[in-house]
Amino acid sequence: MESDRINAIPIEVLLVEDSPGDVRLTREAFKDAKVHLNLHVASDGAKAMAFLNHEGEYANVPRPDLVLLDLNLPKKDGREVLEEIKESPTLKSIPVVILTTSSSEADILRSYRLHANCYITKPVGLEGFLTVVKSIDNFWLSVVKLPREPRS
Repeated sequence: MESDRINAIPIEVLLVEDSPGDVRLTREAFKDAKVHLNLHVASDGAKAMAFLNHEGEYANVPRPDLVLLDLNLPKKDGREVLEEIKESPTLKSIPVVILTTSSSEADILRSYRLHANCYITKPVGLEGFLTVVKSIDNFWLSVVKLPREPRS
């Protein structure tokens, strides 16, 4: 099983998160992921869109197979990023999981109306946060069949 994980084509995950602590915890939780993955981080919404559109320093990055998106971001709000992803003919097939502290019904409704694939409210405690990220691994990276663009 371990050799399958090592030899498999990695799943590319873009984490859009401005909290260094949450980035660190997410990396930690994915260390024991059931699949081989590469975690890329964009610390604000503008960098996320540059990454997704292969602009500037992100010209040669891989296309993400999954986006984990915080809503409350500097420069470009996560809601705007979600809307841009889902309105783009080339990006809209990428699943977007909202991973945010907001439990606002308005944010939940708006995210689903903008075609988020899933909405998760971050737990406050360390153990809860690690459990949530591991559940993302268990479901989105191990059970769900993600759309994969041909790699060049």
